[in-house]
Amino acid sequence: MRREARETALQILFSLDLTKENKSQIAFENYATDLSKDSLAFCHEIVDGVLKNITEIDEKIQTHSRHWKLDRMPSVDRNLLRLSVFELFYSENKIDAPIIIDEAIEIGKKFGTTESSGFINGILDALVQSRKP
Repeated sequence: MRREARETALQILFSLDLTKENKSQIAFENYATDLSKDSLAFCHEIVDGVLKNITEIDEKIQTHSRHWKLDRMPSVDRNLLRLSVFELFYSENKIDAPIIIDEAIEIGKKFGTTESSGFINGILDALVQSRKP
């Protein structure tokens, strides 16, 4: 259920990122038609949370991405990082960091390039390590 919601959230965020418009309702109508009620609610939480906190999320990603400017990252990677950072730092539903990172890696393998999973793992791991005392 959660994987499906994350994948749909990625597709919606990717679409919004490409169009540079915040028309999330239209995106939900296009991508979230087959989700269960619980998955749809989780997908909404992710997309709405990313959009609400996108400036801070992007700053966190940029701080930990060596040699890559945010706007130069592949859109799939950028948006997968955004939804993962949202879950790590902003979501009220606390999930262990290793689970979130593993989910991001697996989704990156499915939707990204051959380098996506390693790239995403490196940035998310650095973010998690930076918040430890």
